[in-house]
Amino acid sequence: MTDHKLVDKPALDIEGAAIRLKEVVNHTPLQFNANLSRKYQCRVYLKREDLQIVRSYKLRGAYNMMSQLTPDQLAKGVVCASAGNHAQGFAYSCKKLNVKGVVFMPIPSPQQKVTQTKMFGENFVEVKLVGDTFDDCAIAAKEYTITHGMTFIPPFDHASIISGQGTVGVEILEDYNKFESTPIDYMFIPVGGGGLSAGVGFYFKQHSPTTKIVGLEPEGAPSMLTALREGHPVELEQIDKFVDGAAVKRIGDVTFSICKDVIDDMHLVPEGKICSTILQMYNEEAIVVEPAGAMSIAVLDDYAEQIKGKTIVCIVSGSNNDIDRMQEIKERSLIYEGLKHYFLIRFAQRPGALKEFVNKVLGPEDDITRFEYIQKHNKEAGPALVGLELKTKKDYQALIENMKQYQINYNEINKDDNIYGYLV
Repeated sequence: MTDHKLVDKPALDIEGAAIRLKEVVNHTPLQFNANLSRKYQCRVYLKREDLQIVRSYKLRGAYNMMSQLTPDQLAKGVVCASAGNHAQGFAYSCKKLNVKGVVFMPIPSPQQKVTQTKMFGENFVEVKLVGDTFDDCAIAAKEYTITHGMTFIPPFDHASIISGQGTVGVEILEDYNKFESTPIDYMFIPVGGGGLSAGVGFYFKQHSPTTKIVGLEPEGAPSMLTALREGHPVELEQIDKFVDGAAVKRIGDVTFSICKDVIDDMHLVPEGKICSTILQMYNEEAIVVEPAGAMSIAVLDDYAEQIKGKTIVCIVSGSNNDIDRMQEIKERSLIYEGLKHYFLIRFAQRPGALKEFVNKVLGPEDDITRFEYIQKHNKEAGPALVGLELKTKKDYQALIENMKQYQINYNEINKDDNIYGYLV
């Protein structure tokens, strides 16, 4: 612990940020959701930051910081490193302020995100694709900033960024107090670097202190939860990057200094559950949410008992979801729900072995979605990759019992992340 120096909690100017942003950002709606309220027997409100100009709340922090730079700083230009929402909020702010901006993005960034960033920034933004990872491009961005005497606009770890994100909380209370007199009982907030949770959490502790602030992280990237347990920010060795808007290896020092005092509970949400929620919100509500934006709704099952009869707000943080990812989202959802399974099966090399598997092992509604021989030269047995989609979760046990009864030699690979990643 002595090796980790904690930064002091900064002064935040959330009310000032709200004034600066008033004519720049959309005042996004706080919507009562009848379906979720009925399901959980409570009053569920969604803060729709997915309807923001750049389809996420990130514009708030970027513009708030940039609008406070000196004329000399603005003349020299600004730099950011981002593969997603921060880049788009930064680009929009550059155009709005007539400032030259340079965005560093990893080379493998989806073309859709590169195109969106250029669209929002128009001629004011230059995109540089550097390195294979975000860490690589962040290092390059900071070196470029110093070399050219420009100003770096971080994605979360700065008081002005946090203050800007905190204006989400200002709008929530403004709108809620117009039609309700009872306090908000629970606030569910997605956590990546911690800027949104720090800003909104700080504002609520001042203006709605009885509200319980629940921070949410994907299971594969528990950086805030780890930091809170250790008492200081910790860099995780590996993370699952699927929830790209909330998957960071290390939360910020400044954000941690605030979050440790304003977050009442941290909760991890499985990536598969997030995927199921994305599909549910699209099919049932016609709402498009990105993985990070779905976490505040995905977690409600885990809090079902606590929130009965209560008033809760879920921050839907963004909707920048590339349509090319939908197949992966559906796949992850099916696996999480227990409806999709992948096996390596070594079929005996005799006539009728495959026919026996289809007719006797599979249930009447089990569907083969993938069948691929891995090797073909072994005369004793031929291993095959078999993907099966089940009608209901309970069909899984019958499938396994049938495989044992007919002495099928199998390994289920979707329970082994490494093998699944290689083969599927």
